[in-house]
Amino acid sequence: MKETELPLMNCSFTGTDPSSLMAETAQLRKIITKRGTLEILIPLCFHKALKGISSKTLASRLKELEKGGILERRAYSEIPPRVEYRLTVKGQELVESVMYLFQWMKKWSK
Repeated sequence: MKETELPLMNCSFTGTDPSSLMAETAQLRKIITKRGTLEILIPLCFHKALKGISSKTLASRLKELEKGGILERRAYSEIPPRVEYRLTVKGQELVESVMYLFQWMKKWSK
């Protein structure tokens, strides 16, 4: 595939390698665009109940997000068993970043 050069923009990312940045962008896209990810993270941030996500998708995403260091799982020795998930600092920063993207989208979609 032939690369197309884009006109230079006035962006200042001193010390950032564009190839590395694109690879990291792909990783980020894998995390936040999977069905259920934002539906889990945003309600957790606001301490709200989750809605509109199947139990299978929920279980899968929770495991992935915990493995990625975005969520922290806490199991309690109770009957019936109880488990809580909380955002880690990494997860909180991710949600804050997504919220900034939402604000940008609202600003420019008018």
